[in-house]
Amino acid sequence: MRLPGVVSFMIASLFLAGCSSTSGMDALDVQRPSNETTSSVVRPSAPITSVPVAKASNVRRLAEAAPVDDNVQPFGLAEEEAVAFPAPELPDSADAPVEPAALVSPPKLLSRAAPAMLAGPVTRYGFRDAKPINFGRSSPRHLAVHGVDVSRWQGNVNWEKLRAQGANFAYIKATDGGDHLDPMFMKNWRNADAAGLKRGAYHFFYWCRTAGEQADWFIRNVPKVDGALPPVIDVEWNGESSCKRRPSREKVLEKMQVFMDKLERHYGQRPIIYTAPDFYRDNLRGQFLDYPFWLRAVARHPSKVYPDRKWLFWQYSGSGLSHGVTGRIDLNVFNGDERQWRAWAGGRQMVADAD
Repeated sequence: MRLPGVVSFMIASLFLAGCSSTSGMDALDVQRPSNETTSSVVRPSAPITSVPVAKASNVRRLAEAAPVDDNVQPFGLAEEEAVAFPAPELPDSADAPVEPAALVSPPKLLSRAAPAMLAGPVTRYGFRDAKPINFGRSSPRHLAVHGVDVSRWQGNVNWEKLRAQGANFAYIKATDGGDHLDPMFMKNWRNADAAGLKRGAYHFFYWCRTAGEQADWFIRNVPKVDGALPPVIDVEWNGESSCKRRPSREKVLEKMQVFMDKLERHYGQRPIIYTAPDFYRDNLRGQFLDYPFWLRAVARHPSKVYPDRKWLFWQYSGSGLSHGVTGRIDLNVFNGDERQWRAWAGGRQMVADAD
């Protein structure tokens, strides 16, 4: 007598279980639409002069469980280049193209009222190296304008001594992820300028946070000042980070574009892309041709490590020694002579051709 009621109850239970289960959908490899395209730049056909920064409320926020690892040194993780590029090369057309961001007006040339912001006299190379490399005729010493990049890992920097040693510019770690500020950033930012170095700030990109969040965080913490060098986005695979995510090439390019668009709108300068060989091989070959690059190559010349890529800065050592810091420091060089440096650092920014 009660059997039909039991059967009905079982059927209803199975129906409800099927409606609440997501295992079937989870098993499908569905390409979800991006959550970050809302903050990308609308790219007109002509250059723009000024665009207001998009409000943070317009950026869709994603709940990210993984925190930024504060105990990881982002720059110069590898001591040697061990990445080989595959041959033959694939044509650039085989990759999904990324449309370049709209150009913005170059920074205004400064008046004589602010001479400290202009590029000062070039100090000649005087660094030592704990692990010197013989680059032969391609030695970075043949280039005129050398500089450094620093973070809290360099401790208290004596900027006057570093300047006297041969540092003409400094890129200073500012932020990583969407919630971490380098504790030495503001001190280094002020003191580098006081010592007469051209200064810029860099952001270490964290693949477990949205690009919009990271751009907003950088803008919140890095002053917009006349005479500063363009901002830098540092993109690399960091095996020591708490974030183990490695997005697809398509997603990497999209996230970078969103981040760089927002910075370009705010600072009026096209960001510089810093990268290392393995990340470049996986994601950046043939991409962002209208952006200046800062390339890490501590064992061979960039032309050997990054074929056919023009570059603006070369990080040629992660083991530099100077009287201005305790321990080692990253050494970099500008791809040009003194005249080109003064033109670029003075506001007329250009990408120097690779040798």
